[in-house]
Amino acid sequence: MTVPTYTEQRPAAPAGRPGLAAQLLRRKPIGQMVNEAETGHGGTRLVRSFGVLQLTMISVGATLGTGILVILGESVPLAGPAIWISFAIAGVAALLSAVSYAEMAGLVPVAGSSYSYSYATLGEGMAWICGWCLVLEYAVSVAAVAVGAGQYVNETLAVFGQVLPDAISQPPGDGGIMNIPAMVIVLLAMILLVRGAKESAWINTAIVVIKVAILLFFCAVAFTAFNAGNFEPLMPMGAAGVSAAASSVFFSYIGFDAASTAGEEARNPKRDLPRAIMLSMLIVTTIYVLVAVAAVGARPWGWFDGNEAALVKILEETTGQPWIALVFAVGAVLAIASIVLTVLYGQTRILLSMARDGLMPKVFGRVSPKTGTPVAGTLIVGTLVALTAGLVPLGALADATSIGTLFAFALVNVAVIYLRRTRPELKRTFRVPLFPLTPILGALMCAYLMANLGVDTWVTFGIWMLVGLAAYFGYGRRNSRVASLSHEEYRELSSRELSSTELSSTPSIHEPSKADLS
Repeated sequence: MTVPTYTEQRPAAPAGRPGLAAQLLRRKPIGQMVNEAETGHGGTRLVRSFGVLQLTMISVGATLGTGILVILGESVPLAGPAIWISFAIAGVAALLSAVSYAEMAGLVPVAGSSYSYSYATLGEGMAWICGWCLVLEYAVSVAAVAVGAGQYVNETLAVFGQVLPDAISQPPGDGGIMNIPAMVIVLLAMILLVRGAKESAWINTAIVVIKVAILLFFCAVAFTAFNAGNFEPLMPMGAAGVSAAASSVFFSYIGFDAASTAGEEARNPKRDLPRAIMLSMLIVTTIYVLVAVAAVGARPWGWFDGNEAALVKILEETTGQPWIALVFAVGAVLAIASIVLTVLYGQTRILLSMARDGLMPKVFGRVSPKTGTPVAGTLIVGTLVALTAGLVPLGALADATSIGTLFAFALVNVAVIYLRRTRPELKRTFRVPLFPLTPILGALMCAYLMANLGVDTWVTFGIWMLVGLAAYFGYGRRNSRVASLSHEEYRELSSRELSSTELSSTPSIHEPSKADLS
């Protein structure tokens, strides 16, 4: 018999549909994911144009600068001078998960990131939960970073004796009506992504180079005013404060997750994705800790409370030269734009994968033949994120992003353990070291950081998950392409999954055979 693929538009077969429990546990074969990535959705696939440089820059672009440029003023009062330890703790937690991402990215080189990894290992139920968390993680993190743009725009204008009124540079609750600079940055990123992924990647690479340069420049200046006494006492709020700050700044490390969403646009994803993920983590963690030490060394920790643009103020007070603050403020705006661009990119690719599986509306899975990008999905997501950035305060956004990120990372660690046990024969281009200790520690570290988040954040997360359950039962369960297969069709399709030899020999770009699609 002919077994339909998940990308076919086929009517549901009510008589053969699985029950709820069986549907939640249905897994999507890895080989099928690879084939769908090559055939595209609706006849149009994403364009493979990224090498290891572009992938690394996507990862660094989505990560570097978020915690330092935007939330330093909120995290230092929690940890005190030990804020650099908080960044190091969050970095270790992220690294433990990053190595799991690297293994899964080489094994499942598709656009869905941890959503696809969960679907291949834990079934549709956990895949939906993971995907729903990723929607929260990406969309909210874009908004959270963009919110900080208004303050840096003001620091730029201050050099010329001008300032944006709070009404158009702050959200409601922070003394304003709408954060216009945040909305503008998101909308510009949306327009750029609609034009094409390759063009966006090269622009992002240029901005990342500028971002690294300005952060290193800040360190060079700040260390001239270094005072070791600023680190005493090291932990004024105790270990609990350090842990709380680590949980809050963890969302600063989601960049490698954004890189893994580029699996279908990488020229050689099985080789380059693991390399890009590990390299970006090394770059980002080193610079975060260095800047945190330089900043606290230059100013007492209490000084940071309420200073959103703390680094600019340190430069201006240290040098007494307004033009230096101007250069840094302009660079900071570009850095924020880079983060917004790359994380918004990741959000659209997650939704594309979910739409391909029928769990999200089809509009998010449509790829334009002209640009090779999901134009409609990008416009919808960009507009909604821009409104969020303009209307929601920063603190609530940052914590909501952290909890969604941590949950998704924990699932990836579990997925690595599951596949090692159930599919040990699959050839992996990168293997997690010290298995199973590393993924176990990664999952436990994520759980620990989640436990340190506030009650309000957990309430927000609970409400978000309830909305997600309603969306799944109202739309996803009825439209799932995996569930639309009868028991017999699903068993046959699963049995025809690519063998380890076929998976390991699949080139970065290939056309599937008739046997793959039958």
